[in-house]
Amino acid sequence: MIKQILGRLPKKEKPGKSGEKDLAGVGSSLPDTRTTTDLTMSSRIANPNNYTAAVTNPGQNYTVKNAHHGGAGVSNGFLAPPVFEALPSLRDAPAPEKPSLFLRKVVMCCVVFDFTDPTKDVKEKEIKRQTLLELVDYVTSATGKFPEPAVQEVIKMVSTNLFRVPNPAPRENKPLESFDMEEEEPIMDPAWPHLQIVYELFLRFVQSPETDAKLAKRYVDHGFIIKLLDLFDSEDPREREYLKTILHRIYGKFMVHRPFIRKAINNIFYRFIFETEKHNGIAELLEILGSIINGFALPLKEEHKLFLVRALIPLHKPKCVSMYHQQLSYCVTQFVEKDCKLADTVIRGLLKYWPITNSAKEVMFLGELEEVLEATQPAEFQRCMVSLFRQIARCLNSSHFQVAERALFLWNNDHIEVLIKQNSKVILPIILPAIERNTKEHWNQAVQSLSLNVRKIFMDHDPVLFEECLKKFEEDEAKETALRSKREATWKRLEEIASSKTISSEPAVPPEATVH
Repeated sequence: MIKQILGRLPKKEKPGKSGEKDLAGVGSSLPDTRTTTDLTMSSRIANPNNYTAAVTNPGQNYTVKNAHHGGAGVSNGFLAPPVFEALPSLRDAPAPEKPSLFLRKVVMCCVVFDFTDPTKDVKEKEIKRQTLLELVDYVTSATGKFPEPAVQEVIKMVSTNLFRVPNPAPRENKPLESFDMEEEEPIMDPAWPHLQIVYELFLRFVQSPETDAKLAKRYVDHGFIIKLLDLFDSEDPREREYLKTILHRIYGKFMVHRPFIRKAINNIFYRFIFETEKHNGIAELLEILGSIINGFALPLKEEHKLFLVRALIPLHKPKCVSMYHQQLSYCVTQFVEKDCKLADTVIRGLLKYWPITNSAKEVMFLGELEEVLEATQPAEFQRCMVSLFRQIARCLNSSHFQVAERALFLWNNDHIEVLIKQNSKVILPIILPAIERNTKEHWNQAVQSLSLNVRKIFMDHDPVLFEECLKKFEEDEAKETALRSKREATWKRLEEIASSKTISSEPAVPPEATVH
Protein backbone atom coordinates (compact mmCIF):
# COMPACT_ATOMS: atom_id res chain seq x y z
CA MET A 1 0.00 0.00 0.00
CA ILE A 2 2.84 2.41 0.92
CA LYS A 3 4.59 1.63 -2.37
CA GLN A 4 1.40 2.41 -4.31
CA ILE A 5 1.03 5.77 -2.54
CA LEU A 6 4.67 6.67 -3.12
CA GLY A 7 4.34 5.64 -6.77
CA ARG A 8 1.60 8.24 -7.29
CA LEU A 9 3.70 11.09 -5.97
CA PRO A 10 5.28 13.35 -8.68
CA LYS A 11 8.86 12.41 -9.40
CA LYS A 12 11.55 14.95 -8.66
CA GLU A 13 12.86 16.66 -11.81
CA LYS A 14 16.39 15.96 -12.85
CA PRO A 15 18.89 18.80 -12.43
CA GLY A 16 19.17 21.10 -15.44
CA LYS A 17 15.57 20.48 -16.63
CA SER A 18 13.72 22.94 -14.43
CA GLY A 19 13.70 25.60 -17.12
CA GLU A 20 12.15 23.37 -19.76
CA LYS A 21 8.42 23.83 -20.22
CA ASP A 22 5.94 22.47 -22.71
CA LEU A 23 4.10 25.43 -24.17
CA ALA A 24 0.55 25.42 -25.51
CA GLY A 25 0.34 21.75 -26.32
CA VAL A 26 3.78 21.45 -27.89
CA GLY A 27 5.20 18.14 -26.76
CA SER A 28 8.89 18.87 -27.07
CA SER A 29 10.66 21.24 -24.70
CA LEU A 30 12.55 24.32 -25.79
CA PRO A 31 15.54 23.54 -28.01
CA ASP A 32 18.59 23.06 -25.78
CA THR A 33 17.17 25.39 -23.13
CA ARG A 34 19.87 25.83 -20.50
CA THR A 35 19.73 27.01 -16.92
CA THR A 36 22.46 29.28 -15.74
CA THR A 37 24.11 26.35 -14.02
CA ASP A 38 24.80 25.24 -17.61
CA LEU A 39 26.11 28.65 -18.60
CA THR A 40 29.44 29.27 -16.94
CA MET A 41 30.08 32.78 -18.14
CA SER A 42 33.37 33.17 -16.35
CA SER A 43 34.91 30.05 -17.93
CA ARG A 44 33.58 30.78 -21.44
CA ILE A 45 34.54 34.43 -21.41
CA ALA A 46 37.96 33.80 -19.94
CA ASN A 47 38.77 30.98 -22.34
CA PRO A 48 37.38 31.25 -25.89
CA ASN A 49 38.40 27.65 -26.55
CA ASN A 50 35.87 26.52 -23.97
CA TYR A 51 33.20 28.39 -25.88
CA THR A 52 34.23 26.87 -29.21
CA ALA A 53 33.92 23.43 -27.63
CA ALA A 54 30.47 24.33 -26.32
CA VAL A 55 29.29 25.35 -29.76
CA THR A 56 30.54 22.19 -31.40
CA ASN A 57 29.17 20.09 -28.50
CA PRO A 58 25.91 21.79 -27.50
CA GLY A 59 24.98 18.96 -25.16
CA GLN A 60 28.04 19.59 -22.96
CA ASN A 61 27.22 21.06 -19.54
CA TYR A 62 29.23 23.49 -17.45
CA THR A 63 28.34 23.69 -13.77
CA VAL A 64 29.16 26.38 -11.26
CA LYS A 65 28.18 26.91 -7.66
CA ASN A 66 25.96 29.88 -6.99
CA ALA A 67 28.04 31.24 -4.17
CA HIS A 68 27.03 34.77 -3.37
CA HIS A 69 23.91 35.60 -5.40
CA GLY A 70 21.66 33.20 -3.57
CA GLY A 71 19.34 32.64 -6.56
CA ALA A 72 19.14 36.24 -7.72
CA GLY A 73 17.64 36.82 -11.12
CA VAL A 74 15.18 33.93 -11.13
CA SER A 75 12.69 34.24 -14.00
CA ASN A 76 10.82 31.52 -15.90
CA GLY A 77 13.16 28.83 -14.65
CA PHE A 78 16.45 30.63 -15.40
CA LEU A 79 19.02 31.91 -12.91
CA ALA A 80 21.45 34.78 -13.26
CA PRO A 81 25.03 33.44 -13.12
CA PRO A 82 27.43 34.37 -10.33
CA VAL A 83 29.66 36.20 -12.81
CA PHE A 84 27.94 38.49 -15.33
CA GLU A 85 30.41 41.02 -16.67
CA ALA A 86 30.51 43.10 -19.83
CA LEU A 87 32.56 41.74 -22.71
CA PRO A 88 34.78 43.89 -24.96
CA SER A 89 32.93 46.03 -27.49
CA LEU A 90 32.31 44.48 -30.91
CA ARG A 91 33.02 47.80 -32.55
CA ASP A 92 36.53 48.00 -31.06
CA ALA A 93 37.44 44.32 -31.56
CA PRO A 94 39.77 43.28 -34.41
CA ALA A 95 37.92 41.92 -37.44
CA PRO A 96 39.16 38.30 -37.05
CA GLU A 97 37.89 38.19 -33.43
CA LYS A 98 34.43 39.64 -34.09
CA PRO A 99 32.66 36.38 -35.04
CA SER A 100 33.77 34.56 -31.88
CA LEU A 101 33.04 37.63 -29.72
CA PHE A 102 29.58 37.85 -31.32
CA LEU A 103 28.90 34.24 -30.36
CA ARG A 104 30.05 34.82 -26.79
CA LYS A 105 27.77 37.84 -26.47
CA VAL A 106 24.82 35.83 -27.83
CA VAL A 107 25.41 33.13 -25.21
CA MET A 108 25.69 35.82 -22.54
CA CYS A 109 22.21 37.09 -23.50
CA CYS A 110 20.69 33.66 -22.87
CA VAL A 111 20.43 34.63 -19.20
CA VAL A 112 16.92 35.76 -18.26
CA PHE A 113 16.37 38.08 -15.30
CA ASP A 114 13.40 38.67 -13.03
CA PHE A 115 11.77 41.95 -14.10
CA THR A 116 8.93 41.80 -11.60
CA ASP A 117 11.35 43.35 -9.07
CA PRO A 118 12.95 46.47 -10.63
CA THR A 119 15.51 46.72 -7.80
CA LYS A 120 17.03 43.30 -8.43
CA ASP A 121 20.14 42.75 -10.63
CA VAL A 122 20.09 46.34 -11.92
CA LYS A 123 23.72 46.30 -13.08
CA GLU A 124 23.41 42.91 -14.81
CA LYS A 125 20.21 43.92 -16.58
CA GLU A 126 21.88 47.04 -17.96
CA ILE A 127 24.90 45.00 -19.15
CA LYS A 128 22.56 42.62 -20.98
CA ARG A 129 20.59 45.51 -22.51
CA GLN A 130 23.75 47.14 -23.86
CA THR A 131 24.95 43.77 -25.15
CA LEU A 132 21.69 43.19 -27.00
CA LEU A 133 21.93 46.64 -28.60
CA GLU A 134 25.46 45.78 -29.75
CA LEU A 135 24.19 42.54 -31.29
CA VAL A 136 21.47 44.42 -33.17
CA ASP A 137 24.07 46.76 -34.68
CA TYR A 138 26.32 43.84 -35.59
CA VAL A 139 23.52 41.90 -37.34
CA THR A 140 22.36 45.01 -39.19
CA SER A 141 25.83 45.83 -40.54
CA ALA A 142 26.97 42.24 -41.22
CA THR A 143 28.79 41.83 -44.53
CA GLY A 144 29.31 38.08 -44.62
CA LYS A 145 27.05 35.04 -44.37
CA PHE A 146 26.30 33.95 -40.81
CA PRO A 147 27.88 30.54 -40.12
CA GLU A 148 25.83 27.67 -38.70
CA PRO A 149 27.06 28.12 -35.07
CA ALA A 150 25.94 31.76 -35.17
CA VAL A 151 22.50 30.83 -36.56
CA GLN A 152 22.12 28.07 -34.00
CA GLU A 153 23.07 30.25 -31.02
CA VAL A 154 20.91 33.19 -32.13
CA ILE A 155 17.84 30.96 -32.40
CA LYS A 156 18.63 29.44 -28.99
CA MET A 157 19.00 32.88 -27.44
CA VAL A 158 15.73 34.08 -29.02
CA SER A 159 13.92 30.95 -27.82
CA THR A 160 15.28 31.32 -24.29
CA ASN A 161 14.16 34.95 -24.00
CA LEU A 162 10.83 34.85 -25.86
CA PHE A 163 9.34 31.42 -25.23
CA ARG A 164 8.48 32.03 -21.61
CA VAL A 165 5.71 30.97 -19.28
CA PRO A 166 3.31 33.92 -18.89
CA ASN A 167 2.89 35.34 -15.41
CA PRO A 168 -0.67 34.52 -14.23
CA ALA A 169 -2.94 37.55 -14.03
CA PRO A 170 -5.57 37.89 -11.29
CA ARG A 171 -8.40 37.95 -13.84
CA GLU A 172 -7.42 34.54 -15.22
CA ASN A 173 -9.55 33.01 -12.46
CA LYS A 174 -12.67 34.64 -13.88
CA PRO A 175 -15.03 32.41 -15.89
CA LEU A 176 -14.82 32.73 -19.67
CA GLU A 177 -18.29 34.31 -19.89
CA SER A 178 -17.20 37.23 -17.68
CA PHE A 179 -14.41 38.35 -20.06
CA ASP A 180 -14.99 41.40 -22.22
CA MET A 181 -11.95 41.58 -24.49
CA GLU A 182 -12.91 45.06 -25.67
CA GLU A 183 -13.03 46.55 -22.16
CA GLU A 184 -10.25 44.63 -20.38
CA GLU A 185 -7.04 46.64 -20.02
CA PRO A 186 -4.05 44.83 -21.59
CA ILE A 187 -1.31 43.60 -19.27
CA MET A 188 2.08 45.12 -20.17
CA ASP A 189 5.08 42.84 -19.69
CA PRO A 190 7.58 44.39 -17.26
CA ALA A 191 10.42 42.70 -19.18
CA TRP A 192 9.55 44.59 -22.38
CA PRO A 193 12.67 46.85 -22.34
CA HIS A 194 14.75 43.69 -22.98
CA LEU A 195 12.17 41.73 -24.98
CA GLN A 196 11.83 44.57 -27.47
CA ILE A 197 15.55 44.47 -28.27
CA VAL A 198 15.44 40.67 -28.61
CA TYR A 199 12.52 41.01 -31.04
CA GLU A 200 14.37 43.72 -32.97
CA LEU A 201 17.48 41.53 -33.14
CA PHE A 202 15.52 38.54 -34.39
CA LEU A 203 13.63 40.65 -36.94
CA ARG A 204 16.85 42.03 -38.40
CA PHE A 205 18.43 38.57 -38.32
CA VAL A 206 15.54 37.04 -40.29
CA GLN A 207 15.40 39.77 -42.92
CA SER A 208 19.19 40.08 -43.24
CA PRO A 209 20.50 39.01 -46.66
CA GLU A 210 23.41 37.40 -44.79
CA THR A 211 21.07 34.85 -43.17
CA ASP A 212 20.96 31.77 -45.38
CA ALA A 213 17.38 30.43 -45.49
CA LYS A 214 18.48 26.89 -46.34
CA LEU A 215 20.72 26.83 -43.28
CA ALA A 216 18.40 28.68 -40.91
CA LYS A 217 15.36 26.50 -41.67
CA ARG A 218 16.99 23.72 -39.61
CA TYR A 219 16.57 25.86 -36.51
CA VAL A 220 13.52 27.95 -37.47
CA ASP A 221 11.58 24.71 -37.70
CA HIS A 222 7.94 23.70 -37.15
CA GLY A 223 8.34 23.53 -33.37
CA PHE A 224 9.84 27.02 -33.29
CA ILE A 225 7.02 28.40 -35.46
CA ILE A 226 4.32 26.84 -33.25
CA LYS A 227 5.84 28.46 -30.15
CA LEU A 228 6.13 31.78 -32.01
CA LEU A 229 2.44 31.58 -32.95
CA ASP A 230 1.53 30.83 -29.33
CA LEU A 231 3.00 34.22 -28.39
CA PHE A 232 0.31 35.97 -30.47
CA ASP A 233 -2.03 35.48 -27.51
CA SER A 234 0.10 37.96 -25.54
CA GLU A 235 -1.89 40.78 -23.96
CA ASP A 236 0.87 43.28 -24.74
CA PRO A 237 0.00 44.95 -28.08
CA ARG A 238 3.65 45.97 -28.58
CA GLU A 239 4.71 42.34 -28.56
CA ARG A 240 1.97 41.32 -31.00
CA GLU A 241 3.05 44.07 -33.39
CA TYR A 242 6.61 42.72 -33.48
CA LEU A 243 5.35 39.14 -33.85
CA LYS A 244 3.20 40.16 -36.81
CA THR A 245 6.17 41.66 -38.66
CA ILE A 246 8.50 38.78 -37.82
CA LEU A 247 6.06 36.03 -38.86
CA HIS A 248 5.44 37.84 -42.13
CA ARG A 249 9.21 37.97 -42.80
CA ILE A 250 9.55 34.27 -41.93
CA TYR A 251 6.71 33.46 -44.33
CA GLY A 252 8.46 35.39 -47.06
CA LYS A 253 11.96 34.00 -46.44
CA PHE A 254 11.23 30.33 -45.70
CA MET A 255 9.04 29.16 -48.58
CA VAL A 256 9.21 25.58 -47.36
CA HIS A 257 7.31 26.57 -44.19
CA ARG A 258 4.45 28.42 -45.92
CA PRO A 259 1.87 25.58 -45.99
CA PHE A 260 2.65 24.74 -42.37
CA ILE A 261 2.24 28.37 -41.24
CA ARG A 262 -1.13 28.65 -42.98
CA LYS A 263 -2.31 25.38 -41.43
CA ALA A 264 -1.12 26.41 -37.95
CA ILE A 265 -2.97 29.75 -38.22
CA ASN A 266 -6.09 27.85 -39.35
CA ASN A 267 -5.91 25.71 -36.22
CA ILE A 268 -5.71 28.83 -34.03
CA PHE A 269 -8.83 30.18 -35.76
CA TYR A 270 -10.73 26.88 -35.37
CA ARG A 271 -10.00 26.75 -31.65
CA PHE A 272 -10.99 30.41 -31.25
CA ILE A 273 -14.27 30.05 -33.20
CA PHE A 274 -15.52 26.71 -31.92
CA GLU A 275 -14.00 26.44 -28.43
CA THR A 276 -12.68 29.49 -26.57
CA GLU A 277 -13.79 32.68 -28.37
CA LYS A 278 -10.85 34.28 -26.55
CA HIS A 279 -7.56 35.16 -28.24
CA ASN A 280 -5.66 38.43 -28.25
CA GLY A 281 -3.91 38.10 -31.60
CA ILE A 282 -6.67 37.38 -34.14
CA ALA A 283 -6.42 40.87 -35.68
CA GLU A 284 -2.65 40.58 -36.18
CA LEU A 285 -2.93 37.08 -37.68
CA LEU A 286 -5.62 38.30 -40.09
CA GLU A 287 -3.43 41.23 -41.07
CA ILE A 288 -0.66 38.80 -42.04
CA LEU A 289 -3.16 36.68 -43.96
CA GLY A 290 -4.46 39.74 -45.81
CA SER A 291 -1.00 40.22 -47.28
CA ILE A 292 -0.66 36.48 -48.01
CA ILE A 293 -4.06 36.31 -49.76
CA ASN A 294 -3.10 39.32 -51.84
CA GLY A 295 -0.21 37.27 -53.23
CA PHE A 296 -2.22 34.14 -54.08
CA ALA A 297 -1.78 33.05 -57.69
CA LEU A 298 -4.79 32.54 -59.96
CA PRO A 299 -6.71 30.33 -60.30
CA LEU A 300 -7.14 29.94 -56.55
CA LYS A 301 -6.28 26.52 -55.11
CA GLU A 302 -9.05 24.49 -53.51
CA GLU A 303 -7.13 24.71 -50.22
CA HIS A 304 -7.48 28.50 -50.24
CA LYS A 305 -11.21 28.39 -51.00
CA LEU A 306 -11.74 25.95 -48.13
CA PHE A 307 -9.88 28.36 -45.85
CA LEU A 308 -12.38 31.06 -46.80
CA VAL A 309 -15.40 28.85 -46.14
CA ARG A 310 -14.17 27.04 -43.03
CA ALA A 311 -12.24 29.78 -41.22
CA LEU A 312 -12.79 33.32 -42.50
CA ILE A 313 -16.58 33.26 -42.86
CA PRO A 314 -17.17 31.56 -39.45
CA LEU A 315 -14.94 34.24 -37.87
CA HIS A 316 -18.00 36.51 -38.17
CA LYS A 317 -19.69 34.47 -35.45
CA PRO A 318 -17.83 35.36 -32.17
CA LYS A 319 -19.17 38.18 -30.01
CA CYS A 320 -15.84 40.03 -30.06
CA VAL A 321 -15.75 40.27 -33.89
CA SER A 322 -15.48 44.07 -33.64
CA MET A 323 -11.88 43.68 -32.39
CA TYR A 324 -10.71 42.23 -35.71
CA HIS A 325 -13.52 42.98 -38.17
CA GLN A 326 -11.56 45.49 -40.22
CA GLN A 327 -8.81 42.94 -40.96
CA LEU A 328 -11.36 40.16 -41.51
CA SER A 329 -13.34 42.26 -43.98
CA TYR A 330 -10.15 43.02 -45.92
CA CYS A 331 -9.29 39.29 -46.19
CA VAL A 332 -12.78 38.35 -47.37
CA THR A 333 -12.89 41.17 -49.92
CA GLN A 334 -9.48 40.08 -51.26
CA PHE A 335 -10.93 36.66 -52.06
CA VAL A 336 -13.88 38.17 -53.96
CA GLU A 337 -11.55 40.47 -55.91
CA LYS A 338 -9.35 37.48 -56.78
CA ASP A 339 -12.28 35.30 -57.85
CA CYS A 340 -15.63 37.03 -58.40
CA LYS A 341 -17.42 33.65 -58.38
CA LEU A 342 -16.86 33.51 -54.61
CA ALA A 343 -19.16 36.53 -54.05
CA ASP A 344 -22.26 34.34 -53.76
CA THR A 345 -20.51 32.10 -51.18
CA VAL A 346 -19.38 35.10 -49.14
CA ILE A 347 -22.75 36.88 -49.17
CA ARG A 348 -24.62 33.72 -48.14
CA GLY A 349 -22.05 33.23 -45.39
CA LEU A 350 -22.66 36.76 -44.09
CA LEU A 351 -26.42 36.16 -44.11
CA LYS A 352 -25.91 32.90 -42.16
CA TYR A 353 -24.11 34.73 -39.32
CA TRP A 354 -26.12 37.98 -39.56
CA PRO A 355 -26.67 39.41 -36.05
CA ILE A 356 -30.22 39.62 -34.72
CA THR A 357 -30.00 41.71 -31.54
CA ASN A 358 -26.56 43.36 -31.87
CA SER A 359 -27.07 46.63 -33.76
CA ALA A 360 -23.39 47.67 -33.70
CA LYS A 361 -22.39 44.34 -35.24
CA GLU A 362 -25.16 44.75 -37.84
CA VAL A 363 -23.69 48.10 -38.92
CA MET A 364 -20.29 46.42 -39.38
CA PHE A 365 -21.85 43.65 -41.48
CA LEU A 366 -23.54 46.23 -43.72
CA GLY A 367 -20.19 47.98 -44.24
CA GLU A 368 -18.50 44.70 -45.20
CA LEU A 369 -21.43 43.81 -47.44
CA GLU A 370 -20.94 47.04 -49.39
CA GLU A 371 -17.26 46.20 -49.98
CA VAL A 372 -18.16 42.70 -51.19
CA LEU A 373 -20.96 43.95 -53.45
CA GLU A 374 -18.58 46.47 -54.98
CA ALA A 375 -16.49 43.53 -56.28
CA THR A 376 -19.53 41.42 -57.26
CA GLN A 377 -20.45 40.80 -60.90
CA PRO A 378 -24.09 40.65 -62.16
CA ALA A 379 -24.21 36.84 -62.53
CA GLU A 380 -23.17 36.22 -58.91
CA PHE A 381 -25.39 39.05 -57.68
CA GLN A 382 -28.48 37.44 -59.25
CA ARG A 383 -27.87 34.15 -57.43
CA CYS A 384 -28.22 35.66 -53.95
CA MET A 385 -30.19 38.89 -54.45
CA VAL A 386 -33.57 37.60 -53.17
CA SER A 387 -32.31 36.43 -49.76
CA LEU A 388 -29.92 39.39 -49.58
CA PHE A 389 -32.59 42.07 -50.09
CA ARG A 390 -35.00 40.38 -47.71
CA GLN A 391 -32.34 40.96 -45.06
CA ILE A 392 -31.71 44.52 -46.28
CA ALA A 393 -35.46 45.20 -46.05
CA ARG A 394 -35.39 44.12 -42.40
CA CYS A 395 -32.45 46.47 -41.85
CA LEU A 396 -34.33 49.35 -43.50
CA ASN A 397 -37.15 48.94 -40.97
CA SER A 398 -34.80 48.65 -37.98
CA SER A 399 -35.76 50.87 -35.06
CA HIS A 400 -32.03 51.54 -34.55
CA PHE A 401 -31.47 54.52 -36.82
CA GLN A 402 -27.80 53.70 -37.55
CA VAL A 403 -28.73 50.29 -38.96
CA ALA A 404 -31.46 51.74 -41.19
CA GLU A 405 -29.21 54.63 -42.23
CA ARG A 406 -26.28 52.31 -43.12
CA ALA A 407 -28.56 50.11 -45.22
CA LEU A 408 -29.88 53.16 -47.13
CA PHE A 409 -26.29 54.30 -47.79
CA LEU A 410 -25.88 51.27 -50.11
CA TRP A 411 -27.68 53.31 -52.79
CA ASN A 412 -24.86 55.90 -52.64
CA ASN A 413 -22.52 53.34 -54.24
CA ASP A 414 -22.70 53.64 -58.02
CA HIS A 415 -21.80 49.99 -58.73
CA ILE A 416 -24.42 48.67 -56.29
CA GLU A 417 -27.04 51.07 -57.63
CA VAL A 418 -26.42 49.77 -61.16
CA LEU A 419 -26.80 46.16 -59.99
CA ILE A 420 -30.07 47.03 -58.23
CA LYS A 421 -31.47 48.88 -61.24
CA GLN A 422 -30.60 45.97 -63.55
CA ASN A 423 -32.66 43.68 -61.31
CA SER A 424 -35.28 46.14 -60.09
CA LYS A 425 -38.18 43.87 -61.15
CA VAL A 426 -37.09 41.37 -58.50
CA ILE A 427 -35.72 43.74 -55.87
CA LEU A 428 -38.32 46.55 -55.79
CA PRO A 429 -41.26 44.35 -54.72
CA ILE A 430 -39.13 43.08 -51.80
CA ILE A 431 -37.98 46.42 -50.41
CA LEU A 432 -40.74 48.86 -51.39
CA PRO A 433 -42.90 48.02 -48.35
CA ALA A 434 -39.96 48.81 -46.05
CA ILE A 435 -39.26 52.10 -47.86
CA GLU A 436 -42.92 53.18 -47.77
CA ARG A 437 -43.21 52.43 -44.05
CA ASN A 438 -40.02 54.39 -43.35
CA THR A 439 -41.28 57.47 -45.19
CA LYS A 440 -44.44 57.51 -43.07
CA GLU A 441 -43.63 55.89 -39.75
CA HIS A 442 -39.90 55.93 -38.90
CA TRP A 443 -39.08 58.09 -35.89
CA ASN A 444 -35.72 59.35 -37.25
CA GLN A 445 -35.87 62.29 -39.66
CA ALA A 446 -32.63 61.36 -41.46
CA VAL A 447 -33.93 57.84 -42.17
CA GLN A 448 -37.17 59.30 -43.52
CA SER A 449 -35.26 61.66 -45.80
CA LEU A 450 -32.94 58.93 -47.14
CA SER A 451 -35.92 56.63 -47.70
CA LEU A 452 -37.58 59.32 -49.81
CA ASN A 453 -34.38 59.64 -51.89
CA VAL A 454 -34.27 55.87 -52.55
CA ARG A 455 -37.99 55.92 -53.38
CA LYS A 456 -37.33 58.66 -55.96
CA ILE A 457 -34.46 56.64 -57.53
CA PHE A 458 -36.84 53.74 -58.24
CA MET A 459 -39.61 56.06 -59.39
CA ASP A 460 -37.33 57.83 -61.89
CA HIS A 461 -35.75 54.60 -63.14
CA ASP A 462 -38.97 52.74 -64.00
CA PRO A 463 -42.19 54.68 -63.25
CA VAL A 464 -44.46 51.90 -64.57
CA LEU A 465 -42.85 49.23 -62.39
CA PHE A 466 -42.90 51.55 -59.41
CA GLU A 467 -46.64 52.25 -59.83
CA GLU A 468 -47.38 48.53 -60.14
CA CYS A 469 -45.42 47.72 -56.99
CA LEU A 470 -46.92 50.66 -55.12
CA LYS A 471 -50.42 49.62 -56.12
CA LYS A 472 -49.79 46.05 -54.98
CA PHE A 473 -48.34 47.34 -51.70
CA GLU A 474 -51.43 49.51 -51.10
CA GLU A 475 -53.71 46.55 -51.89
CA ASP A 476 -51.75 44.34 -49.50
CA GLU A 477 -51.92 47.04 -46.85
CA ALA A 478 -55.69 47.37 -47.35
CA LYS A 479 -56.10 43.58 -47.05
CA GLU A 480 -53.91 43.57 -43.96
CA THR A 481 -55.96 46.42 -42.44
CA ALA A 482 -59.23 44.60 -43.20
CA LEU A 483 -57.84 41.36 -41.78
CA ARG A 484 -56.63 43.17 -38.67
CA SER A 485 -60.08 44.79 -38.19
CA LYS A 486 -61.81 41.44 -38.63
CA ARG A 487 -59.44 39.82 -36.14
CA GLU A 488 -60.00 42.61 -33.59
CA ALA A 489 -63.79 42.32 -34.07
CA THR A 490 -63.61 38.57 -33.54
CA TRP A 491 -61.65 38.99 -30.32
CA LYS A 492 -64.08 41.67 -29.13
CA ARG A 493 -67.06 39.38 -29.82
CA LEU A 494 -65.35 36.54 -27.93
CA GLU A 495 -64.76 38.84 -24.96
CA GLU A 496 -68.45 39.86 -24.96
CA ILE A 497 -69.59 36.23 -25.07
CA ALA A 498 -67.19 35.29 -22.27
CA SER A 499 -68.37 38.25 -20.22
CA SER A 500 -72.09 37.43 -20.68
CA LYS A 501 -71.55 33.78 -19.73
CA THR A 502 -69.73 34.87 -16.59
CA ILE A 503 -72.68 37.06 -15.55
CA SER A 504 -75.34 34.38 -16.27
CA SER A 505 -73.44 31.71 -14.34
CA GLU A 506 -73.26 33.76 -11.12
CA PRO A 507 -75.52 32.19 -8.33
CA ALA A 508 -78.69 34.08 -7.34
CA VAL A 509 -78.62 35.88 -4.00
CA PRO A 510 -80.90 33.98 -1.53
CA PRO A 511 -83.73 35.98 0.07
CA GLU A 512 -83.14 37.17 3.56
CA ALA A 513 -84.25 34.74 6.20
CA THR A 514 -87.46 35.77 8.09
CA VAL A 515 -86.96 36.15 11.79
CA HIS A 516 -89.79 34.60 13.87
